[in-house]
Amino acid sequence: MKVTFLGAAHEVTGSCTLIEANGKKILIDCGMEQGADIYENQELPCPPAFIDAIILTHAHIDHSGLVPQIVARGYDGPVFATEATTRLCDIMLRDSGHIQESEAEWQSRKSMRAGGEAVAPLYTVADAERAMKQFKSYGYNKPIEIFDGITLIFCDAGHLLGSASVHLTLNEGGEQRSILFSGDLGNRARPLIRDPQSPIDADYVVIESTYGDRIHGERPDYVGQLTDIIQETFDKGGNLIIPSFAIGRTQELLYLIRIIKEQGLVRGHGNFPVYVDSPLAVEATRIYQDGLYEYYDAETLELLNKGINPIDFSNVRLSVTSEDSKNINLDLSPKIIISASGMCEAGRIRHHLKHNLWREECTVLFVGYQADGTLGRKLVDGADSVTLFNEEIAVNARIATIVGISGHADRDMMLDWLSKMPNKPKRVFANHGEDMVCESFSQTIYNKLQIQSCAPFSGDEYDLVADTFTALGKVVKVSKISDGRRRANIAFDKLMAAGKRLMTIIGLSKKTMTNKEMAKFTDQIHNLCDKYSKRTKE
Repeated sequence: MKVTFLGAAHEVTGSCTLIEANGKKILIDCGMEQGADIYENQELPCPPAFIDAIILTHAHIDHSGLVPQIVARGYDGPVFATEATTRLCDIMLRDSGHIQESEAEWQSRKSMRAGGEAVAPLYTVADAERAMKQFKSYGYNKPIEIFDGITLIFCDAGHLLGSASVHLTLNEGGEQRSILFSGDLGNRARPLIRDPQSPIDADYVVIESTYGDRIHGERPDYVGQLTDIIQETFDKGGNLIIPSFAIGRTQELLYLIRIIKEQGLVRGHGNFPVYVDSPLAVEATRIYQDGLYEYYDAETLELLNKGINPIDFSNVRLSVTSEDSKNINLDLSPKIIISASGMCEAGRIRHHLKHNLWREECTVLFVGYQADGTLGRKLVDGADSVTLFNEEIAVNARIATIVGISGHADRDMMLDWLSKMPNKPKRVFANHGEDMVCESFSQTIYNKLQIQSCAPFSGDEYDLVADTFTALGKVVKVSKISDGRRRANIAFDKLMAAGKRLMTIIGLSKKTMTNKEMAKFTDQIHNLCDKYSKRTKE
């Protein structure tokens, strides 16, 4: 029985942890890294086909984004998630596949113009669609025996519609251990969804530490802050640009703007337009409106019972097509534009920044965490100019943030969550935080709660029975590589994974194939080898 830390170790994104128990290998999250890659992550210690299950804490891409890739590389087992996570992943992963294809197409054109070769996408829309067929959905607080001796419980993490902490009970050789993965713990008293539920008992805990070195302070007046920013921007004749995560944060903003409009808090600008410019956000908003009552807080349920749609109001305009998006900036009247991505790394928000960053009368409002190395972080940190579409754009617009609107619990909230465990766990592992934040939060856990704690690196292992830690991770800072080289590495990795899968099938062929089938399979392999042997100079 052991746990191996793979992703989001001393980094904020790319969550992935491997559990091995009772002969089974289980991944908790399979996330994509976003922003700067600080440390080199260790590879899976086995081919994807040897993984028995994937369990997702929630739908955000840094927790779910590599599921289609691992499926394309041979994984054919179940993906366990809550119903809301499954429905949100259905749109998020297809959208991500489209982005991967588009980026690969652009890189291919650039490479081929320079005499190079086409590059392969990380995965495709078809890969995402195939992955979704492997999802299995369950509700909160219901024990599910996913394998003999292994039981899963999803608990409400309060971070996103359907987000969950993952509790596993593991039995092997007469030994029983339990481990709780916090997932991303939500901030308190947020619109639409409930607060995180108190944790259930566990021997070990893996906890996020995104805000492990700071506190949000007293709950701010979100409506008042947003009203002031809208009023000031519109009075100057500018646009309010809000880079927002398409799922979760966008719907919370619509909730707040509905209140502002309902109460007439912005003066002198009539029924101002609000554009939601993200096909993904539009689809997600429809899911939020689609009767998933199990996930809503009491206030939202009360509105729904009164026939009030909590995230809809007059003059909200949903932009789906590229033409819709382009026309937004042709309208010179003051407006709110909510667009993805939340960290400004991709998507339509970059076009809106190009059109508005240089205008002194405009405001760019950040309402979520900005990872180190992202364009959003550069703007928040005070960049004088940024490069968008190979053009240098001056930053003349006001750059603002709404304090405390984070979807993550702060340091004290996470400590409080841990303190509510029925019994102290044997050890806590801090991950999903910036390099030094993981370390400092781990120390804070020990200082405040007297619980043994550490911040593992990628590749580190922990034996849950022997209660021993093995620091196998290679603490290697990542050197920057070109996008073309990165794509070439991805294509090669996928080829190697396919080769390992082929060897697995060959190894099993004696038990699964007839002599005739083996002969046919052999001929097919030889034909492929003959086709490429001259190019590889075997």
